[in-house]
Amino acid sequence: MGSVPAVAGDLASWPAHAEPAVVSRRLSEQFLTTPAEAYKPEGCDTKRHSYGGGRTIMYCVASLWAHGLDCARLAGQKDVETRLLDRFWPLMGEQAKFIPAPGHVDNTIFGALPLEVAYLTGDAKAKKLGLSFADGQWSAPGPHTTKSPQNLPLAEQERLFADGYTPETRFWIDDMYMITFLQVQAYRATGDEKYLNRAAKELALYIKKLQRADGLFEHADGVPYVWGRGDGWVAGGLALVLSHLKSNNPDYAAVRAGYEKMMAALLRTQRADGLWGQLVDDPGSWTETSGSAMFTFGFVVGVKRGLLDAAKYGPAARKAYLALVGKLDSHANLADVCEGTVKKNDRDHYLARPRVNGAPYGQAALMWICNALLEK
Repeated sequence: MGSVPAVAGDLASWPAHAEPAVVSRRLSEQFLTTPAEAYKPEGCDTKRHSYGGGRTIMYCVASLWAHGLDCARLAGQKDVETRLLDRFWPLMGEQAKFIPAPGHVDNTIFGALPLEVAYLTGDAKAKKLGLSFADGQWSAPGPHTTKSPQNLPLAEQERLFADGYTPETRFWIDDMYMITFLQVQAYRATGDEKYLNRAAKELALYIKKLQRADGLFEHADGVPYVWGRGDGWVAGGLALVLSHLKSNNPDYAAVRAGYEKMMAALLRTQRADGLWGQLVDDPGSWTETSGSAMFTFGFVVGVKRGLLDAAKYGPAARKAYLALVGKLDSHANLADVCEGTVKKNDRDHYLARPRVNGAPYGQAALMWICNALLEK
């Protein structure tokens, strides 16, 4: 989501069915067939009633939507962009009830969507709405942050806030995307580097606390399993921030080192088919696509931004992306996506999670890759 130098070779040309503009259009067309607050398009085989339950816009749906808008812009698909925007505007009025309440990272990330709209259209109301989420994430803790049982106790929230961190910090690795995507979007919409500084500072804290010696990340403090999509959120957040962060930022070195160490570990654990396991470092775990797509995004951004060795990571990124495109069904549902997963100190908990075709976690992550590939 920004300008990058042209990259030749492995990431420059694709078979017709795998062209990023083709794939992103298919994903957006599928998104547009189902209510955003009750996401369950045709062919999505989850046992859930829907994602969002008809009550709210889920974090993964907001990410899919925002990146879909950016893909349509980059691909020059004005018809898709217009239809995605038309779906958004009612949220500013009669459908405002579907906007999640801030105070928890999974809800607050919603602000990234109106910030994308503001970036594309210049709409002042969308910008104000998005910034209310981004700035609210760095407001003092209170009832909005203490009502969630997943958030840390109030005293810990207050300590973190005093040290310059968001009180929504909870040390789940998912947060490394939820927080940073919102703050990066605020930076894109305003040009104010305070948002990048917040994101980088937060990432540096999580890297120090949760990154293992081998470069991978535990799902959460006290849960030593390397859950694929959990680490995928990390890869996404690190790549997004490094796409914009200046090298003189005080946290740049820590974030860059954490990213490079993780990418090297992912290169080592990539499977023969180009993808990764539900438990990344466990060869006995089943192949999972949402985390694989997120890792691929990390590779693509690194190659295109000059952060990673193109000769090593370019072929790996290409192999993974083509494998993922090959797992799309006729409805553009990505197969073998792990259902939502809470942390648990139990290997079997992760291995027994249901696999879903078309879950928005996977749809969003594949859209991230298209977004990164379309950037010039």
